[in-house]
Amino acid sequence: MVLRLRFPFLSSLFHLFIVAPLLLSHVVQSKTLKRDVKALNEIKASLGWRVVYAWVGDDPCGDGDLPPWSGVTCSTISGSDYRVVTELEVYAVSIVGPFPLAVTNLVDLTRLDLHNNKLTGPIPPQIGRLKHLKILNLRWNKFQDAIPPEIGELKQLTHLYMSFNNFKGEIPRELANLPELRYLQLHENRLIGRIPPELGTLPNLRHLDVGNNHLVGTIRELIRIEGCFPALRNLYLNNNYLTGGVPSQLANLTNLEILYLSHNKMSGVIPFGLAHIPRLTYLYLDHNQFSGRIPDTFYKHPFLKEMYIEGNSFRPGVKPIGDHKSLELSDSEFLF
Repeated sequence: MVLRLRFPFLSSLFHLFIVAPLLLSHVVQSKTLKRDVKALNEIKASLGWRVVYAWVGDDPCGDGDLPPWSGVTCSTISGSDYRVVTELEVYAVSIVGPFPLAVTNLVDLTRLDLHNNKLTGPIPPQIGRLKHLKILNLRWNKFQDAIPPEIGELKQLTHLYMSFNNFKGEIPRELANLPELRYLQLHENRLIGRIPPELGTLPNLRHLDVGNNHLVGTIRELIRIEGCFPALRNLYLNNNYLTGGVPSQLANLTNLEILYLSHNKMSGVIPFGLAHIPRLTYLYLDHNQFSGRIPDTFYKHPFLKEMYIEGNSFRPGVKPIGDHKSLELSDSEFLF
């Protein structure tokens, strides 16, 4: 006969001193992919002291008692023990110099935010390597040269913010290759040429702002593709050199809420069909060369809060709607 003694507490001790340390070591050994560690350290060296003080430790995703580097978000690769950098946010710290090329080695990035700094020079074509990128925010810098067409390779991009820079040249037609794009901000640059009508094929585009550039052409050219801009809510074309009139076909953009045409060289009469856009809320026609009268239907529109008309050649008696003030939308309306 074999005597078997059962000691439940021994099993607990075994798990406490043998199994638990093994599991803990397994967790501790979860490290950031060397490719991303190398890239982040190169970025750290290029950006200077303003990020050095906040980026402490050998592992950007955190190591032991050290937290992840400020502005760095990481995720674990499915089925492995390694982590990759998925978000990089270094904004409003006045960093200077060119676009950090090592950023393009962080190929798992879904969000890149470098806005409100003093970065200069061109955006490298290697930006097209960031195939998982959804949000690219480079506004409020001093970037120059042309917008790289390689951005059109970022098929998952939903938000593209490049306003308040010194970008030159034409708007790349390749931006029409971004099927998920919702927000496109290119205002306050030095862009020239015509707005690519191919942008109208973007099925999810809600906000298009190309104001304050040196763009030419007509709205008729912009909306010439049948069924264009199906989701567009906000269209900012202000402060350019657009000519021609407001075509009646613009009323086909039935989701339009904001139409900003101020400070161009447009002319002709305002079509009454525009007043049938169901949720048109803000209409800015001021400082152009429009003439004739404003159809009465505009003054009966249930949603139209503001219509600015000064600086044109409308008939006497034509009145604005609302109080004239600068139209500004908060960042939160674009980012979330």
